[in-house]
Amino acid sequence: MSFGGDDPARAKILGRVRDALSKSGAARDEAGARAAAEAYVAAHAYGPRPRMPGDRVARFMQRATDMESTVAHLADRREIPASVARYLDALELAPALAAQRSRQGVCWPELADLDWAGAGLAIEPRPTTGDDKLGITGAFCAIAETGTLVVLSGASTPTATMLLPDTHVAVVSAARIVAGMEEAFALVRDERDGLPRAVNLVSGPSRTGDIEQTIVLGAHGPYRVHILVVDH
Repeated sequence: MSFGGDDPARAKILGRVRDALSKSGAARDEAGARAAAEAYVAAHAYGPRPRMPGDRVARFMQRATDMESTVAHLADRREIPASVARYLDALELAPALAAQRSRQGVCWPELADLDWAGAGLAIEPRPTTGDDKLGITGAFCAIAETGTLVVLSGASTPTATMLLPDTHVAVVSAARIVAGMEEAFALVRDERDGLPRAVNLVSGPSRTGDIEQTIVLGAHGPYRVHILVVDH
């Protein structure tokens, strides 16, 4: 389907959206306009989608691995510090990159209660200054279809903790792994009063293929992404 500037299909779709948002005709109050928009979104059928297996956790872990993340499955969130320590110890890095195995780093406030010191880690609940090698974050949810983390900005969830360190460790609840992008944004609408300033979709480490079509990791952010899927 074409969506050029004079395309009648495009005009028809935009007309429906304008009607739902009450931007044509008499203006409605904000609550009424929001209700109309939500009703339109709820009634709009999804397009063709791939068949999703019943085990969303297994599907997410496989797709995240396909995207060059590494993944571990934990039964309890109290296992997180020890799991992070094992991951760091197992990293195989060239001598010039040995500093990236640092046991010092930052985390989101929601993870500050964990026994980091007991695992031999020095983790501070603060935004990164840019010099930290390790950043540990939560995630709003995750998408099984693509192996993608959904991370929302907020006062207590500094995005820089995810974007600046060389190693990003993300903690996601197994119960918050949804089937696809549609379910992820539906969850945002259900649980947040409007979209946050930033919705970050993370599918593996930062990469680029701009130079001679050679994939280089760590071009715009972390060199590696390690995901901990936690049951409880």
